[in-house]
Amino acid sequence: MKEVKVGNLTLGGGKGLFLLAGPCVIEDPERTLNIGRRAKEICERVGIPYIFKASFDKANRSSFSSFRGPGLEEGLKILSHIKKELQVPIVSDIHSVEQIEPAAEVLDILQIPAFLCRQTDLVYGAAKTGKCVNVKKGQFLAPKDMSNVVKKVEEAGNQNLMLTERGATFGYNNLVVDMRSFPIMRSFEYPVIFDATHSVQLPGGAGTSSSGQREFVPNLARAAVAAGVDGLFMEVHDNPEEALSDGPNMVRLDDLEAMLRDLVAIDKIVKG
Repeated sequence: MKEVKVGNLTLGGGKGLFLLAGPCVIEDPERTLNIGRRAKEICERVGIPYIFKASFDKANRSSFSSFRGPGLEEGLKILSHIKKELQVPIVSDIHSVEQIEPAAEVLDILQIPAFLCRQTDLVYGAAKTGKCVNVKKGQFLAPKDMSNVVKKVEEAGNQNLMLTERGATFGYNNLVVDMRSFPIMRSFEYPVIFDATHSVQLPGGAGTSSSGQREFVPNLARAAVAAGVDGLFMEVHDNPEEALSDGPNMVRLDDLEAMLRDLVAIDKIVKG
């Protein structure tokens, strides 16, 4: 299993869990920073590496009127400030080739959204920056099909790569997580992450927005860690009911520490 470099962190290589966590989208800058600060403190107490995440633009929304965030320029300014204040690596989604260069100046991980994982120019361009690239497996792909994505990144001369599972869609506002996905994608020798909160999303389940079932996040996360996953991705919020995106599937910050302690204990058993 390869190791990857993310800021001053070395992840993967069969080591313990790490966490990518933060709100779905940048909301009020101070609130967004405070969510990251609390998540960092929790990870420090639990003893796992922490990477802050938040989207500057939620380009894939159910409705045209849905909140998308501050956009590229203002969003990167906010993320740069959070990075400086918290002294942690930052990850965010990129959606087009034009966003790669400015995003790479701020982000430590360039994340390819699931629906864009087959976009060759986007994947290859992100990989050419030399930054760590996290590619979310499309809800429409079998896990073995991610081998083609791996080859696109490697073709760009980059082995600083992670893959993320976020469930498979069978339509009708539901996602299903196949636990076989983790050993299959880990066979490509790159760290594999489980997106525990998007996996309980009910896409379009609220009509003009997505719904979700956050009560199942602990169950799926425990199963993924038991299956040998390398890292976890969770969207977290101090009050999900007030969140401007993905509130129904986000984890309450008050519940995060206890959940992580369970997951770390399982991980230690699995990895010896």
